[in-house]
Amino acid sequence: MNKIRIFLVDDHAVVRDGLNLLLNAQSDMIVIGEAAEGNEALLKIPKVNPDVVIMDLSMPNGRDGLPTTSELVQNFPEIKVLILSMHDDPDSLFRALKAGASGFLLKSSLGQELVTAIRQVNSGQAYLYPSAQKRVIEHVFHDTGEEYNDSFDLLSEREKEICSLVAKGYTNKETGELLNISPRTVETHKSKIMEKLKLTTRRDLVQFALKRGLLDN
Repeated sequence: MNKIRIFLVDDHAVVRDGLNLLLNAQSDMIVIGEAAEGNEALLKIPKVNPDVVIMDLSMPNGRDGLPTTSELVQNFPEIKVLILSMHDDPDSLFRALKAGASGFLLKSSLGQELVTAIRQVNSGQAYLYPSAQKRVIEHVFHDTGEEYNDSFDLLSEREKEICSLVAKGYTNKETGELLNISPRTVETHKSKIMEKLKLTTRRDLVQFALKRGLLDN
């Protein structure tokens, strides 16, 4: 059985020692190296080729975790980075994910959760602690809603009418009869609507309409 090869990056020796004890006690894990800050990590990591890097978010005495993660993931995309943070705040979480981290974990919840997180990111999945998962979901839906609203404002009044009718299941012929235009004109409008909203299928259009509330009236 191949063990998960782990590299530790943290500016506190006592933290690295604790992680060494915890992780080397697992039958499927081995710590193969460590560094006290980002620049040291970037020098050492290519020489030992770890599967997973445990990266401290904040290292004031050297290069921080986020720029280190960004460079590491860019140069070695096969390496998974798991960020450890003292701070339970959305800004740290989203900056870590944007930098390319595969997971984000609070230092206050180390132990078995860290072991689980390592196994999960090593298998190609992402790992976020529960409240972080909720924040990401809320962020995605919030951003998606704003994008939909902005896109909808690009449509003309006629296009908005057609968008609503098509999403409700009206055919080109039925839509044309309601709006006193030809089915061919309806099809032309539909193509422009899909292009403006960056949609590809009628199903996408229905989902857009649901989120925008176009099916409520």
